[in-house]
Order: sequence, then C-alpha cells, then structure tokens
Amino acid sequence: MSIPTSIRSLTVAPLDIPLHVPFGISGGAQATANNVLVTLELADGTRGYGEAAPLPPYNGETQAMALAALDGSRAWLPGRDAAEWRTLATEFFGKGGAGCGSAQCALEMALLDAVTKRRCEPLWKFFGGASTTLETDMTVTTGTVAEAADAARAIRARGIRMIKVKVGGAAGPAGDLARVAAIHGAAPGSPLILDGNAGMSRAAASELVRGLKGAGITPALLEQWLAKDDLAGAAALAVESGWKLAADETACTAADARRIAAAGAAHYVNIKLMKSGVVAAWELAVAARAAGLGLMIGGNVESILAMSVSACFAAGLGGFEFADLDTPLFMATNPFDGGFTLEGGMISVANIAAGHGVTPKT
Repeated sequence: MSIPTSIRSLTVAPLDIPLHVPFGISGGAQATANNVLVTLELADGTRGYGEAAPLPPYNGETQAMALAALDGSRAWLPGRDAAEWRTLATEFFGKGGAGCGSAQCALEMALLDAVTKRRCEPLWKFFGGASTTLETDMTVTTGTVAEAADAARAIRARGIRMIKVKVGGAAGPAGDLARVAAIHGAAPGSPLILDGNAGMSRAAASELVRGLKGAGITPALLEQWLAKDDLAGAAALAVESGWKLAADETACTAADARRIAAAGAAHYVNIKLMKSGVVAAWELAVAARAAGLGLMIGGNVESILAMSVSACFAAGLGGFEFADLDTPLFMATNPFDGGFTLEGGMISVANIAAGHGVTPKT
C-alpha cells in the first residue's frame, strides 16, 4: 500500500508567457518567458506545482535544457516519498539538475508545494515565519534614454518606490549614465539599484562611477557590474566608489558567500532560487549571514508561481534588505490563480494558507 505522500506522477510542460516589452539585460533581451511548468501529484491526489525560469542571457540555460532534465526524472520519481524532498533533490542533482539550476529549482518547488499543501502549512511559515511582507523594486530594462524616463515615471505611478536599472549594455558607460540620469530626474526620490549582470569591464565601471559622481547621483546599490570571477575587481570597485555592492552571478553556493566575504568583494548577495534550487539558496543565505553579508532576494523572468515561492522564502527566513520580485508585472498574461498580493511596492504572503498558494487557471 502506498503512503499518502508517495509520488503518483510527474508531468512537465513548456510554459510560454508573452511579455509587455522585452526584458533586456547586458547579455541580451527576452520577449517571451520561455519557462517550464512541473506538476507533481501525490497518491492522495494532492498536487504540487513548480516553475523553471531559464534565462539564456543570464547564465546560458534554456527551456530545452530544463525540459530535458525534468523529463528524465519521470523514470525514477514515481513511487518515491515526497516528504523526503531533500533526499530527492540531492538525487535529482546527480541525475541532471547539476547542469540546470532552474530545473533543480522547479522540482524542489513542486515537492515542497505538495508536501506543505498536504500539511495545510504555508511556505512562508515552513521557511521560518519571520515575516509576511517585503518591499520590492521594479526594473527599468535596457533601452533608450526616453524609454528609461518613461519607465521610471510608470513605476512611481504604480506606487513602487525603489527602482532597479539595468546597465552594462551596448551603449557603454556614456549611454548608461544618460539613462540613469534620466531616471533620477523622472523619479528624484527613488533609491536606485544599478545592475550590470556581469557585463562591464573594470574600465567601463570606473568611467560610470566617475560620471555618476559628477552628476551627483548616489546609487543605493551596485549589483554585479564585473565578471563573476573578478573578486579583486569588485573589491577595488567598492573602495573606488564608496558605495555598497551586491554579488549576483558570483554568488550561487555557500562556498561562494565565504569567498566573497573573504575578498571584500560585496556587501550583499542576491539570492535567486533559479540559480541552484531552494536547498542551495537556503544554504547560501545561512552562509552569507555567518560571513557578515546582507541579503537580497531576486529572480529570473518568473511568473507569480516562482516569485511567490521566493517571496515566501525571503519573508519566512527574514532579514532580506532588498527584494527584486517584479517580473510578474512584465507579463502580458497570467496563467495562474493565487500567490502573493502586491500593493504599491509592498508584497504580502499573509494570504497564502498552504504551499505557495498558486494553481494553474482551469
């Protein structure tokens, strides 16, 4: 006789969601969120849902990679106990998840959703229950100066206070400075996070710092301007600018957090569940805190499903000073019901009663 939490089936399907405008970062742009939906059903009929959100310009992962890694798990997961989700996550890592962090994340999300849903426990409480709220920024992606100013005004009109700006694109430091100055002019009271997605050289970074200082613009945070392995450069940038730095692409594991802290290469780490999965993100958060680093929660181009898991993770653990969970606002359609609520820039997960609270629309 199977136990109620044994896995009956796993289904994997493409999840393609068009965006209002292309989401551009230094490495390229994406016009559609080419994600993957995982549906895991337990023996008692409980269903858990997970989302993989690969982002090729960010780390080279693709929808095809995520589909292949997840599809392979259908041969060995049925009959296993979802309550042993950490063991299953480790096993999946050894059978394909190691090459695709977004797939690893999707499977862990589906397992956790099913298990906590069956317990009638919300994920934010499972992660610690420290809080139920976060303040998110909203992103101005790569584009023209006029588009940047318009986007900043639209963000403020939504009631969102903090603005994240993608820099490091083809326009170079002069173009970045013009866009940031236009945003600063359109939203003069907004704290600015300037995100380079590892796309800037040391020379370009220095030029942009000089330009920003000359314009009297002091960012709240510089996020991963330099190449992911350039810890010495990041440490020098922190000294040169005198501003706070966050590591993103550099910070994927607990060991990364310790290296970053030892090198003085950042003050914060941006934790994204899509980098390496929920377990790795949890370990990274613990290690970052132990090393004296602050916490930021972010993501790829994710729907309300994955973003709600990240919101539950950060609110539940507590101590996250920055949040970048805005990508559901970029999506032209929403194929789901439920998830976190948003008022202005304030995210609340208090309404989620079990699991991550998101289900596909019927």
